[in-house]
Formats: sequence, C-alpha cells, structure tokens
Amino acid sequence: MTEETRLYNTIAPLRNVAALLTLIDRIQNRAFGLPGMGTFYGPSGYGKTTAATYAMNRYQACHVQIQALWHPKTMLQEIATELGLRYKTTATAPVLFNLVAAELAQTNRPLLLDEADYLCKEQMIEVVRGLHETSGVPVILIGEELLPQKLRAWERVHGRMLDWVGAEAATIEDVGHLVPIYARGITVTDDLRQLVLQAAQGSIRRVSINLATIAEHATVQGLTRVDAATWGKRALFTGEAPAPRREVAARRRAEQTMARRRVS
Repeated sequence: MTEETRLYNTIAPLRNVAALLTLIDRIQNRAFGLPGMGTFYGPSGYGKTTAATYAMNRYQACHVQIQALWHPKTMLQEIATELGLRYKTTATAPVLFNLVAAELAQTNRPLLLDEADYLCKEQMIEVVRGLHETSGVPVILIGEELLPQKLRAWERVHGRMLDWVGAEAATIEDVGHLVPIYARGITVTDDLRQLVLQAAQGSIRRVSINLATIAEHATVQGLTRVDAATWGKRALFTGEAPAPRREVAARRRAEQTMARRRVS
C-alpha cells in the first residue's frame, strides 16, 4: 500500500469527509428540476479542505481554491487548467466561460470551489451561478462559518442551494482516525487522545498538530506508547496566541516612558 493510498483510506472515515460526500451524492442524484448547488461551511481548521481533497479523488471533481485577488477571468482560467483544458492566454472571459461550461457538462464532474468567501462579489458569484446553470453539474461552495449569511445578498444564488451543510467539531473517533497518519507507529492511549481533543477545541488541524508533536516527543524519547501520565504537564497546541514575555513587555514600557520624557 502506497503512502497516498494509506492516507486516502485513513482520512475517509473522518466525520466531515462523510458530510461532504453525502452532500455531493445528494446533489448528483437530485430529482429533475431541483437546484444543484450546495454550501459546505464551518470554522477554519475543521477539515473542510481535507474533505474536498478526498471528494476530488472520489468523484474526479474539479477542486479549485479561490484567491482573494482573483477576478472572474482568473477564476475561469484556473478552473480550465484544473479541468486539463488548453486555451489561449488571450482568450476572453466569455470564451473561457463557454469552454469550461461545455467541459463540465460533458464530463459531469462536480465543481468544488474552496475559500468561497472570496466569491462574494457581484461578478464572481454570478459567474459561478452561470456555470451551474449552463453545465448542470453539482457546484459546492466551501467556506467559513458566515458564508451562508454572506450569500443571502444574491437571491439568485441563495435560491439555488439544495442544501447547507455545516462542518462539525472533531470527535474522539476523528482523533483515532488521525493517529495512524500523524503518529504512525505510536500507540496514543485513550486518555491522551481525550486531552488532544480538548486542546484542539474542535479543530481537526489542531488535532493533527498535537498528534505530530506527540510523535516527535515519542521518537526523541524512544517510546512506542504515550499516555497522559507519560505526556505529563507538557503543553498541547490550542491555537491561542502566547502572552507577551515579561522582559519584552518591561522593555516596551521603559521605551514608552523615555519617549514621554523626551516629549515633555
């Protein structure tokens, strides 16, 4: 079994992977006349992009991560490239639109648009709606927790959503599925897994970071099994910003005092 296959098979049972797959399945098999767009939303770190990557492989979907500075033509170029299409660099946005829509319709590949909050501009979101209307393929917008509310500004898009699916916080089962990936060969006991889950505060990303940290510690110490007692009082990553160090804060106060004296 290759590393890629092992990763693919292990990620599959994650809760939010299953949620996205269910959404795509439902849209693909929708009754005639029903809308074919969906939104998969949730806080950063909940594994939405991981789920999209799995879905891309599962359905041969076209997965594109939207960037903040893109315009409609840039987006269409990236989708065309992801679809494996050849086009002239001088091609206009309408030409690219027709090229992409025709390819999607012919191949029936779902279109997954990640970081979809950046689509919340008049031209961008209307181009996406147009691709759905023209091709008929499932179009899934993947974004942050407030994405559904942002989309309310565009009734023609909002009204074409078949479903809104929220990514859920990590579970202890998710931690177990991630252990073979980020702490391969290390037995992480149930009590330590619970501590990892608590520290992560729902974030799959933080779970992964902490499991990798535990694996590093185990490797350095020559351990094959780590429990809560062995881990002890070592910190786990919570995502909280560190407090200012005392010496830095003292130096800044001294600098501010000197500055005020010079002014006076």
